[in-house]
Amino acid sequence: MAELNSKKGDGISDLGKQYRILLIDDSAFVVKQLQQIFVSENYKVVGTAENGEEGVLMYKEYKPDLVTLDITMPKMDGITALTKIMEFDKEAKVVMVSALGKEDMVKKALLAGAKNYITKPLDRKKVLERIKMVLDKK
Repeated sequence: MAELNSKKGDGISDLGKQYRILLIDDSAFVVKQLQQIFVSENYKVVGTAENGEEGVLMYKEYKPDLVTLDITMPKMDGITALTKIMEFDKEAKVVMVSALGKEDMVKKALLAGAKNYITKPLDRKKVLERIKMVLDKK
């Protein structure tokens, strides 16, 4: 159990609440990487989805504190999934995951409500910095 005075940035808020994260990405490799990063920092991964359709349903079910959302996926792309998540929850904290060279898609996602983005290949330090920036904003 987390202590109430846990250090900031360890996946636990000042009130001892463990942050819950949903990962939506069709790449099993990226999901595994993100899971390892988050779990090592004491975040709780509540679910993973391999397409936008599944991800929107899981968001509605789990109502996580944060979502990482791939832009390019089968069935429903990340921009469409983001739009549906934002329609369901205007306060949703979504961080897009994008391959390099997809700046136009990232811009579109930020305009649609994404709070930040991470580029592949993943850099552990940058992933954690961007996640913490989004979670620390009230």
